[in-house]
Amino acid sequence: MTAPPARTAEVKDRTSYFGVIERLNKASVDKHWEAYADIPWDDPDHQVDPDDPRFVLSPVMDPLGRTEWYRSQPPQIQAQIGLWRVATAMKVGLQFENLLKRGLLNYAYWLPNGRPEFRYVLHETTEECHHAMMFQEFVNRTGMPIRGMPRSLTLIAQSAPWIPLISTELFFVFVLGGEDPIDHVQRKSLKEGHIRHPLQETIMKIHIAEEARHISFARHFLRHRVPRISAARRRFLSIMTPIVLGVMARIMLCPPGPMVRHFGIPREVVKEAYRSPEFRAELRDCIAKTRDLAHELGLVNPVSKRLWQAFGIWDEPRPAKARRTRTQAA
Repeated sequence: MTAPPARTAEVKDRTSYFGVIERLNKASVDKHWEAYADIPWDDPDHQVDPDDPRFVLSPVMDPLGRTEWYRSQPPQIQAQIGLWRVATAMKVGLQFENLLKRGLLNYAYWLPNGRPEFRYVLHETTEECHHAMMFQEFVNRTGMPIRGMPRSLTLIAQSAPWIPLISTELFFVFVLGGEDPIDHVQRKSLKEGHIRHPLQETIMKIHIAEEARHISFARHFLRHRVPRISAARRRFLSIMTPIVLGVMARIMLCPPGPMVRHFGIPREVVKEAYRSPEFRAELRDCIAKTRDLAHELGLVNPVSKRLWQAFGIWDEPRPAKARRTRTQAA
């Protein structure tokens, strides 16, 4: 007796999904890095000097670097601001990954025996631990009072690890909200030659390589799960997705308040840099892949589209062929 088409498609999708997890598990075994074994921290060329001109902001990558105020600062101050930006991105990254690890372990705790996701989630958690160690080591070597996330947001963020107990789909949207923007910026920085300090470059290359697996898992998880959830849960997810992405993208790309106060950056300079059309375009572009995924999964509707627009991260979805080309290029 021939299986119904719907059942055949479901089995095919499940087999494909498990195949992806198997490949990701193998990749985590075959190619991984350890923070204190694979980074030459003691190499003289890898030492961190706050006045190092290699940390001066690129006007292409950071809108602050395009302002007259920044260009008028002494070279040492330009370098220190650039290093503060790099260190803050790493501190925010390790804080986000702390929340991510706790959420992944909450998710893994409830997985039944035999689920392939369990092994992958533990691989990812291990890799994120090494990312946090290398990020914190870099921050320590700057000697700067780097805080990372604003304190008020840190308190709110403590709820993130419990999201998997409410909605695993929303949790993996949160994962992409933290990982896609920084992945976009890091890939663009390396591709266009804006990273000049070898320690920063080494850390960035390791992070990109392993985050590619983490992002791939989150996307495949959502493609596998979202079509199976109820209409009510899908509506909830469609509302929460632009909110999560809009908040996370700004955390990753906007300057930290302590840096603005420390260097006395005028408020009008901050507005000039981070409310410019160029920055708004970058904000939209850094979450383009996740926005396209949301559209593909039917999570964009008239109500949620207004939220995408309100957070300044809406753009029309790209054709599927263009998305595949971009993904392959990445």
